[in-house]
Amino acid sequence: MQIQHIAIIMDGNRRFAKRLMLEPWKGHEYGAKKLQEVLEWCKEFKIKIVTLYTLSIQNLFSRPKNELEFILNEFREQFKKILDNNNSVHKEKVKINIIGRIELLPKDLQNLFLKIMEKTKNYSNYILNFAIAYGGQEEITDAVKKVSEDVKSGKIEIKDINEEIVRNALYTGNLPYPDIIIRTGGEKRISNFLLWQSAYSELFFLDKMWPEITKEDFIQVLKEFEKRERRFGR
Repeated sequence: MQIQHIAIIMDGNRRFAKRLMLEPWKGHEYGAKKLQEVLEWCKEFKIKIVTLYTLSIQNLFSRPKNELEFILNEFREQFKKILDNNNSVHKEKVKINIIGRIELLPKDLQNLFLKIMEKTKNYSNYILNFAIAYGGQEEITDAVKKVSEDVKSGKIEIKDINEEIVRNALYTGNLPYPDIIIRTGGEKRISNFLLWQSAYSELFFLDKMWPEITKEDFIQVLKEFEKRERRFGR
């Protein structure tokens, strides 16, 4: 059974840093390095779509100012690299999507993200979604607003609203729903992530912090997924 789409809640960066007696936000550096490894594993196992819970909309307003600035600067540094034509994103034809209420972010980041999405919009070998300033309830709310505007403008009638119309109004559009959602860090909850899209996803909760997970952990998730019987409500 080929896995099309994996979504990941990358939890535990701060606790990992504290364990090393570092400032909590320094864990995000380790987390960014781990992400590069995990994306290579996804490529190896021919997983085409990856969605990453990178910064929740709640974190945007609740994290300490110095930590938030560190995270936003990390975004600036890492995403600017993607604009370089020699970046592997272009060599491997990876479409980048930033999903969330990015209008809440600093203007320079908004512009950077828009440039990246424009530059990669025609790529189709892989799709990489970064959920930034994201919340699942907020995504559904924005989808409802979008559908309501279409009703108001006469594009659709209320009687025509169905799952597909709502789906296409979500940030992820008509992408396949995640086959697997992985959460690291030991917590066993979905934390407002892909609430609509995860209806029939297989959930995996790993006790290890995000920077600690290994290729063996990843492979074990894939093997366990193969054993599960997906019923899709049947």
